[in-house]
Formats: sequence, structure tokens, C-alpha cells
Amino acid sequence: MSARRRPWLLWVPLLGFILLATIFVIGLRKPDDPSITSKMIGETIPAFALPAATAGVQGLASADLTTGTPHLVNIFASWCVPCAGEAPQLEALARNGVPIVGIAIRDRPDDVAGFLTRYGNPYARIGSDTTSKVQIAIGSSGVPETFVVDGKGVIRLQKIGPIMPEDMADVQAALVAAR
Repeated sequence: MSARRRPWLLWVPLLGFILLATIFVIGLRKPDDPSITSKMIGETIPAFALPAATAGVQGLASADLTTGTPHLVNIFASWCVPCAGEAPQLEALARNGVPIVGIAIRDRPDDVAGFLTRYGNPYARIGSDTTSKVQIAIGSSGVPETFVVDGKGVIRLQKIGPIMPEDMADVQAALVAAR
């Protein structure tokens, strides 16, 4: 058979390419599981000791998370816009007696101080992680992220993104479960 008798055969390779390209693009746009969770959930927080992120606030060490009381560990940065958006929720949790510690990522002391002045300081301690070593070690991939750590230092929950008003009940329930 010649292509002259069946001109549509010339279009088959192009249609096959378009079909494969479409499947590829759809696969990229809609992954099977859009969440990226820490492999550290259920594991003891790695040992670390971070210096204070700014004057007037104590630094943070892993030993501070093994006192028998569950904590929220909030990964944040002064340059992070969503971190400012979650500040009212963190303030509300702190007012309700929730122990919150922070890890400031790739930040300068003056910038952290300005952030705390502008948005409030719900943190009992803030460690400065200028190289993101601790952030990566606990399985955090960005800011803001919050972890519920039980009183023995075991990571029980990871909240990716800012804590919004609709997340408050889930965070508080995770803290109760971590006791």
C-alpha cells in the first residue's frame, strides 16, 4: 500500500506524539499524592543545639523538647509572607497555654526582632538555623511548617504551610493526643 492511497497514515505518528505528550503533561500537573510529609513522623527529633535567633529570646536545643510536655515547633522566617499570616493563630495558641518554640530559617537577628515586633512573639525559645541543617534533619521542606512534638521528643504531626483559623482544632487535637 502506498501513502498516496491512504493519506491519513501520514498523520498517525503526529497523533501518537500528541497523545503521549498530553498524557505526560496531565501526569505532571496532577501527581498521585500532592503532599510531601516528613519521614521523621514517629521518630525522635534529631539532636541539635541552635543559638538564639535574636536578642532577648533563648536559643533552642532538642533537649528542650524532651521535658514531658508536648510542643509546637514552628519553622518560620521573617521574609516569609505566609508566616506573617499564621502569626495570629500562633498568638492565640500561646495565649491558650500551648508551648511554642520556633526555628528561624536563613534569617538575621535584626530581621527576626522586627518580625516579632510587628506580628507578636508566641515563642518560648527561637533557634537560628542559618544553614537549614536542622530544618532538613527534621524533614521540613519550607516555611512555614509546624510540627507537634510529644513530651519525649517524638515528632507526632507535621503541618505544611501556615496554620489558618480552620486548622486550629486539628492542631489542638494533635497536641492533646501527644500527651
